Amino acid sequence: MNNKSSKHTKVLILGSGPAGYTAAIYAARALLQPILVFGSEPGGQLTTTTDVENFPGFSKVIQGPWLMEEMKGQAQAVGTQMIQDHIKKVDLTKKPFAAYGDSGQVYTADSIIISTGAQARWLNLKSEQKFRGFGVSACATCDGFFFKEKEVAVVGGGNAAVEEAMFLTKFASKVHLIHRRNELRAEKLLQEKLKANKKINIIWDSVVEEVLGTSEPKGVNGIKIKNVKTNNLTDFKVDGLFVAIGHDPATALFKDQLKMDKEGYLITKPDSTVTNIPGVFAAGDVKDKIFRQAVTAAGMGCMAALEAEKHLSSK
Repeated sequence: MNNKSSKHTKVLILGSGPAGYTAAIYAARALLQPILVFGSEPGGQLTTTTDVENFPGFSKVIQGPWLMEEMKGQAQAVGTQMIQDHIKKVDLTKKPFAAYGDSGQVYTADSIIISTGAQARWLNLKSEQKFRGFGVSACATCDGFFFKEKEVAVVGGGNAAVEEAMFLTKFASKVHLIHRRNELRAEKLLQEKLKANKKINIIWDSVVEEVLGTSEPKGVNGIKIKNVKTNNLTDFKVDGLFVAIGHDPATALFKDQLKMDKEGYLITKPDSTVTNIPGVFAAGDVKDKIFRQAVTAAGMGCMAALEAEKHLSSK
């Protein structure tokens, strides 16, 4: 292989976002000269989040895209090489590891940090995309606070949907849980708690057909619901819609190479970012389906860089 088509690094970071950028900051400060390859959505899920109020260090509301730009700039300032490319294949079977980009570039690395993140599943309605960040959200812990004394709806039937609905009752005056079947998939104990909560109203056998709202000021003021058994349409007045139908981790690249759970999240050792292949680390939402916060992802990025450094120096 000639040098044009191949780039070698001690630490290759795949994916941006708080996990990737923080890993890059720590790896660069350890003089490991990391290369970070980011795809078509640099900054990850935070770039679709407008107001961020829970990232430590800022007493005023900050913007998600701004926070990601700052992290990226910080990682570059301390010596990270950033490259935009789409990785189509990785080979973790031999050392150095190799990642193949659509650009024709091959990246070889002594260690790899995977921070490719996850995407919330959406209902794929045009109206839903229109109001994303303006009343439509996939994260109650992030956005519940903005719905004090307002009515909201949650779509889904699993643990996540029930937990989001319960969490939202702290703020909202009423929470409608919309599920397309006539029973929930969530754990029985959670279901009992849910049904005991006076603020929650369950709407069975139903799907959201359309999100209703205004463009000036931009915001949600209702949803159109269809009963799947009768096909009846009903308009509901709500101020917000939370979609809780699951997340998809971006791990297809690593199938049959790295251990993952049945949902495709990478499995790491407890209290660690170490995967089943020595020298390969995973940080952020790609391995974490419990917390899914910017600050926890950043924390794992730090852990991954420190563990990668330790791995490299022990060789």
